[in-house]
Amino acid sequence: MDYQISDIVEMKKAHACGTNAWKILRIGADIKLKCEGCGHMIMLTRLNFNHRIKRVISSAAEPTK
Repeated sequence: MDYQISDIVEMKKAHACGTNAWKILRIGADIKLKCEGCGHMIMLTRLNFNHRIKRVISSAAEPTK
């Protein structure tokens, strides 16, 4: 699955605040995510992230209208 910085991704399980949309802030060996609902930030290993991601909601490469 292809993803990049500033993409909004949907995770399989919802965060405690009720949303499952996360913004990608950093990509490397670890991936840093920010919850779109409450602003909480987490770091996941790339392997763990790949298991938990459901889909890319909006891509930073797509032009917004």
